[in-house]
Amino acid sequence: MSLRIVRLGTPRHPDEGLRLGTVRRPPRGVARADFARLDFYDLWFPTLAPSAELVKQAQGADTPAQWAAFARAYRKEMTKGEAPHALDLLAALSHRTQLAVGCYCADAARCHRSVLAELLAERGADIVA
Repeated sequence: MSLRIVRLGTPRHPDEGLRLGTVRRPPRGVARADFARLDFYDLWFPTLAPSAELVKQAQGADTPAQWAAFARAYRKEMTKGEAPHALDLLAALSHRTQLAVGCYCADAARCHRSVLAELLAERGADIVA
Protein backbone atom coordinates (compact mmCIF):
# COMPACT_ATOMS: atom_id res chain seq x y z
CA MET A 1 0.00 0.00 0.00
CA SER A 2 1.15 3.57 -0.32
CA LEU A 3 0.62 7.30 -0.12
CA ARG A 4 1.01 9.60 -3.12
CA ILE A 5 1.64 13.33 -3.01
CA VAL A 6 -0.32 14.88 -5.89
CA ARG A 7 -1.43 18.10 -7.53
CA LEU A 8 -5.17 18.42 -7.12
CA GLY A 9 -7.06 18.65 -10.39
CA THR A 10 -4.63 16.39 -12.26
CA PRO A 11 -5.55 12.93 -13.56
CA ARG A 12 -5.43 10.21 -10.95
CA HIS A 13 -2.94 7.37 -10.94
CA PRO A 14 -4.74 4.03 -11.41
CA ASP A 15 -3.62 2.84 -7.95
CA GLU A 16 -4.10 6.14 -6.17
CA GLY A 17 -7.00 5.32 -3.87
CA LEU A 18 -8.76 7.97 -1.81
CA ARG A 19 -7.59 11.53 -2.62
CA LEU A 20 -7.49 14.05 0.24
CA GLY A 21 -7.40 17.78 -0.38
CA THR A 22 -5.04 19.29 2.19
CA VAL A 23 -5.97 22.83 1.19
CA ARG A 24 -7.39 25.85 2.97
CA ARG A 25 -10.26 26.35 0.49
CA PRO A 26 -12.25 24.20 -1.97
CA PRO A 27 -11.66 24.84 -5.68
CA ARG A 28 -13.34 28.00 -6.93
CA GLY A 29 -16.07 27.75 -9.51
CA VAL A 30 -16.48 23.98 -9.12
CA ALA A 31 -19.68 22.45 -7.78
CA ARG A 32 -19.08 20.34 -4.66
CA ALA A 33 -20.64 17.35 -6.43
CA ASP A 34 -17.91 17.59 -9.10
CA PHE A 35 -14.81 17.71 -6.84
CA ALA A 36 -14.05 13.98 -7.17
CA ARG A 37 -15.20 13.65 -10.78
CA LEU A 38 -12.84 16.44 -11.84
CA ASP A 39 -9.93 14.88 -9.92
CA PHE A 40 -9.69 17.53 -7.22
CA TYR A 41 -10.34 15.36 -4.16
CA ASP A 42 -12.68 12.85 -2.59
CA LEU A 43 -12.45 14.37 0.86
CA TRP A 44 -11.50 17.87 1.95
CA PHE A 45 -8.94 17.64 4.78
CA PRO A 46 -7.97 21.22 5.76
CA THR A 47 -6.42 20.01 9.04
CA LEU A 48 -3.11 19.68 7.18
CA ALA A 49 -3.39 22.91 5.22
CA PRO A 50 -1.30 25.91 6.19
CA SER A 51 -3.12 28.74 7.95
CA ALA A 52 -4.35 31.62 5.79
CA GLU A 53 -1.42 33.71 7.06
CA LEU A 54 1.07 31.04 6.00
CA VAL A 55 -0.58 30.60 2.60
CA LYS A 56 0.10 34.30 1.96
CA GLN A 57 3.68 33.87 3.19
CA ALA A 58 4.23 30.92 0.84
CA GLN A 59 2.75 32.76 -2.13
CA GLY A 60 5.11 35.67 -1.49
CA ALA A 61 8.23 33.54 -0.98
CA ASP A 62 10.49 34.64 -3.83
CA THR A 63 13.83 33.57 -2.39
CA PRO A 64 15.14 30.31 -0.93
CA ALA A 65 15.41 32.03 2.47
CA GLN A 66 11.77 33.13 2.35
CA TRP A 67 10.69 29.62 1.35
CA ALA A 68 12.74 28.12 4.19
CA ALA A 69 11.04 30.52 6.62
CA PHE A 70 7.64 29.37 5.36
CA ALA A 71 8.64 25.69 5.68
CA ARG A 72 9.78 26.23 9.29
CA ALA A 73 6.55 28.04 10.16
CA TYR A 74 4.40 25.35 8.50
CA ARG A 75 6.29 22.60 10.34
CA LYS A 76 5.62 24.47 13.59
CA GLU A 77 1.89 24.70 12.78
CA MET A 78 1.83 20.97 12.17
CA THR A 79 2.89 20.36 15.79
CA LYS A 80 -0.31 21.92 17.15
CA GLY A 81 -3.93 20.89 17.54
CA GLU A 82 -5.10 17.86 15.57
CA ALA A 83 -2.34 18.04 12.95
CA PRO A 84 0.11 15.64 14.66
CA HIS A 85 -2.65 13.05 15.07
CA ALA A 86 -3.68 13.46 11.43
CA LEU A 87 -0.09 13.04 10.25
CA ASP A 88 0.34 9.91 12.37
CA LEU A 89 -2.95 8.51 11.07
CA LEU A 90 -2.04 9.05 7.40
CA ALA A 91 1.43 7.57 7.93
CA ALA A 92 -0.10 4.47 9.52
CA LEU A 93 -2.83 4.15 6.88
CA SER A 94 -0.23 4.36 4.10
CA HIS A 95 0.88 0.84 5.08
CA ARG A 96 -2.64 -0.58 4.77
CA THR A 97 -4.40 1.27 1.95
CA GLN A 98 -3.85 3.47 -1.11
CA LEU A 99 -4.12 7.19 -0.36
CA ALA A 100 -3.19 10.49 -1.95
CA VAL A 101 -2.85 13.96 -0.46
CA GLY A 102 -2.43 17.13 -2.40
CA CYS A 103 -2.72 20.81 -3.15
CA TYR A 104 -3.41 22.95 -6.21
CA CYS A 105 0.07 24.50 -6.62
CA ALA A 106 1.74 23.93 -9.99
CA ASP A 107 5.28 23.82 -8.55
CA ALA A 108 5.51 21.02 -5.97
CA ALA A 109 8.87 22.34 -4.74
CA ARG A 110 7.20 25.62 -3.75
CA CYS A 111 4.08 24.08 -2.28
CA HIS A 112 3.27 23.00 1.25
CA ARG A 113 2.76 19.49 -0.09
CA SER A 114 6.55 19.11 -0.40
CA VAL A 115 6.91 19.86 3.32
CA LEU A 116 3.89 17.67 4.07
CA ALA A 117 5.61 14.80 2.24
CA GLU A 118 8.67 15.27 4.46
CA LEU A 119 6.55 15.31 7.61
CA LEU A 120 4.79 12.11 6.58
CA ALA A 121 8.07 10.41 5.65
CA GLU A 122 9.49 11.35 9.06
CA ARG A 123 6.56 9.44 10.57
CA GLY A 124 7.33 6.37 8.50
CA ALA A 125 4.72 6.79 5.76
CA ASP A 126 5.06 4.59 2.69
CA ILE A 127 5.30 7.29 0.02
CA VAL A 128 5.55 6.58 -3.71
CA ALA A 129 6.50 9.01 -6.44
